Amino acid sequence: MSEYRIEGATGAWEVVVGLEVHAQVTSHSKLFSGASTKFGAEPNSQVSLVDAAMPGMLPVPNRECIRQAVRTGMAIEAQINKWSRFDRKNYFYADLPQGYQISQLYHPIVGEGSIDVVLDDKDPENSIKTIGIERIHVEQDAGKLMHDQHPTMSYVDLNRSGVALMEIVSRPDMRSPAEVGAYLRKLRSILRYVGSCDGNMEEGSMRADVNVSVRKPGGELGTRTETKNVNSVRFVMAVVEQEARRQVGVIEDGGSIVQETRLYDPDRNETRSMRSKEDAHDYRYFPDPDLLPLELDEAFLAECRASLPELPDAKRHRYENALGLSPYNAGVLTAEVETARWFEALLAATSAKAGKPEAEVAKQAANWLMSELFGALNRLGKSLENSPVSPTAGAELLGLVAKGTISGSIAKQVLERMLETGDGAEAIVTREGLTQTSDSGAIESAVEAVLAANADKVEQYRGGKEALFGFFVGQTMKAMQGKANPQMVNEVVRAKLGASTA
Repeated sequence: MSEYRIEGATGAWEVVVGLEVHAQVTSHSKLFSGASTKFGAEPNSQVSLVDAAMPGMLPVPNRECIRQAVRTGMAIEAQINKWSRFDRKNYFYADLPQGYQISQLYHPIVGEGSIDVVLDDKDPENSIKTIGIERIHVEQDAGKLMHDQHPTMSYVDLNRSGVALMEIVSRPDMRSPAEVGAYLRKLRSILRYVGSCDGNMEEGSMRADVNVSVRKPGGELGTRTETKNVNSVRFVMAVVEQEARRQVGVIEDGGSIVQETRLYDPDRNETRSMRSKEDAHDYRYFPDPDLLPLELDEAFLAECRASLPELPDAKRHRYENALGLSPYNAGVLTAEVETARWFEALLAATSAKAGKPEAEVAKQAANWLMSELFGALNRLGKSLENSPVSPTAGAELLGLVAKGTISGSIAKQVLERMLETGDGAEAIVTREGLTQTSDSGAIESAVEAVLAANADKVEQYRGGKEALFGFFVGQTMKAMQGKANPQMVNEVVRAKLGASTA
């Protein structure tokens, strides 16, 4: 891929981006209390005395939240720190009842790791870039402020107060909106494979703080700004683009970039200043006296490691090497954990129905899923998760094609009926009389009729215009309503036409 540059009046500028991704940990209860984390509950209905910071209430770490953070660190091959500690980050805001946030500044639970991202889906093997991860630390979320239409009233919902977050801090290794998008999608994919975060950015369970600066290519790093709480991949990419252009404009107009916190307005597609950027000393961090350090033993780490699933990169390589799929197809099928699960269920069912090894039916299953089912679901506005056609039903349809019961073109019609009715492929084929014919006499009659009706084109073919062969096959299939065996049609057309004189 070509290098991304912002063109200004003084020449090209390079963009430098790092992300701090806040990922809500998958757990039934909060980081330091037993209150529920269920999304969508009535305001302030999931608040314990600990979450509300009642006097004398002491936090107790949730083992599952710690486990999920460790598993996430292992998934990116990061350093797992057997000894870590919680700190208090002190600031006052209405949605933070304690007056401080419990976080991990000095001794995070996960140290350095990395994520490989693919920048060109068509050439995944030769477009990999490694993005460094500086750390993952565990912290508690704040509550939520809701403002009415009048400037005098705000409401506080503490349901999110105390929910466990993993803050995943990248190094400033990204150089374009495309790299940022690829990194976020890959990180989200890993989190969902591991099961440590559902990655639902619309519900706020994954959001990003976007750190952007600009510099002349190869020069010193510029002053960065941080755009807070961006909640979609598309918006994060837009922030990088717009904030970089804004900074170039400020510098070239003779100004300087202020280190500050900004917000993104998607309606105007612009960032706006919120406040000056604080440093660590502004928050007066110190070890939380209510919490002992976290000490992880080998048995706990071994259990975390053993619980990890096959991750997207390993799965992609297996699809390529063991199943013979193309790098592109393997990349698409492993990008989301739900897609991989659906494909593997389809593959297992197709293999069992055909009585063949998975490697022999993998390409057929992958091609049908990606070209036929994905396309049909897209037209219906549905996702794979709510597909009316199950993997078992898909395997039944593929089995009919493999046995020659129906042709590929008829299979498309059958799929449409399956999506409309929810009926199985065999039932639809029987009910609607769609069984493929291999009657050589009927096919010969249809071919002869097509050739007779197109005598001029027959002469053109015999004179060397061989591209017309497909026309005769297509007309025959049309005449037989798509029910003819395509291989037999090809053979009969070729025999009836004879060789061209090209």
